[in-house]
Amino acid sequence: QVQLVESGGGLVQPGGSLRLSCAASGSTLIRFNSMAWYRQAPGKRRELVASISGSGITSYDDSVKGRFTVSRDNARATATAYLQMGSLQVEDTAVYYCNLHDRGSDYWGQGTQVTVSS
Repeated sequence: QVQLVESGGGLVQPGGSLRLSCAASGSTLIRFNSMAWYRQAPGKRRELVASISGSGITSYDDSVKGRFTVSRDNARATATAYLQMGSLQVEDTAVYYCNLHDRGSDYWGQGTQVTVSS
């Protein structure tokens, strides 16, 4: 069973930085799976922020291009995805979720709160 454990959220001032981590385990194919970061602000739909394939190909939502960087470390049966967030804005406030897609199934982390406020 695939498990995702997130960490790294918190409170930061506008213009600040945070790094989120997502540790994935439970399948020997994890290093080949795409991983992604989503976020959901209060009263809004969950939206895709950034994704990274098993080989390291990345994509970003236009709202975070140039400010956020997604990366990953792969091991034999585990992977850790990171989301480095910079130049944070109040509009980035949301619960951030890690996602892994494996053979037609989607797995989600528990979510981590990011609050950008002065």
